[in-house]
Amino acid sequence: MGARLDKTDERLIAALRHDARASLSDLALQLSLSRTTVRARIERLLQRGEILGFTVVLKADTLQDPVRGMMMIGIEGRGAARITRQLQGLKEVRAIHSTNGRWDLIVELGTETLEQLDHALARIRTMDGVQTSETNLLLSTKKAT
Repeated sequence: MGARLDKTDERLIAALRHDARASLSDLALQLSLSRTTVRARIERLLQRGEILGFTVVLKADTLQDPVRGMMMIGIEGRGAARITRQLQGLKEVRAIHSTNGRWDLIVELGTETLEQLDHALARIRTMDGVQTSETNLLLSTKKAT
């Protein structure tokens, strides 16, 4: 978030993250503000690009991948671009993040079974240039955007 957010903006954004469908009246009551103030602040946050949009999370979205994991990958040499392209071709890969520190890439994986996840991990580990890896299973999600 931008540096220009005040505490009221932060409280409003937190309330919208909890329930983006809340009415202006409900938000105003919850935040001890007027409806006019809430509407003006939401419009200002949208205009400034602090809020980019609103979304819906479907039950099916959370059930899509019963088995999920995060794989941290260490790459030898300059193979990151090539390995990233290879990872993009795997159906089990949900996201690829470059990072600093010990790991070169963090890959989000999702499958229907542990066996499928194990197979995907084995394929990734054998890619030319993957030097080391560590994988953590995601057991539950407390908050998702």
